Amino acid sequence: MKQIKFTVYGEPRGKGRPRFSRATGRTYTPKETVNYETLVRTEYVHQTQAFRFDDNAMLDMRIKIFYSIPKSGSKKSKADKAANIVRPIKKPDLDNCIKLVADSLNQVAYRDDTQIVDCQARKFYSEEPRIEVTIREVVPE
Repeated sequence: MKQIKFTVYGEPRGKGRPRFSRATGRTYTPKETVNYETLVRTEYVHQTQAFRFDDNAMLDMRIKIFYSIPKSGSKKSKADKAANIVRPIKKPDLDNCIKLVADSLNQVAYRDDTQIVDCQARKFYSEEPRIEVTIREVVPE
């Protein structure tokens, strides 16, 4: 079974909604989203030597999202967040994080994110904000 893991360091972002330009009448992707998608692609290529799954492979994607622990709050609150007793219930939404990672890797890790047939995403707090991604080929049972 083929499996790839990589990490994107920094505060996690979700896919932003398309914006509409009144001047041109066109929709566009927000600059922050484009920049983070580029970061995800760059880290993937760098950490995996640009490995690409077969165009017909069925894929399983696992994403762990680690937000920084807020500076404000009591010592107990910070300790609970570090121990995963308290987990993030804040933006960006989980589905927007999945969408950003999956879309970023189109034509890089795989032909298209339609190849993803199974996905799990989880949110945590950490002293080191990041997104950890594992992609593996699904073997039919």
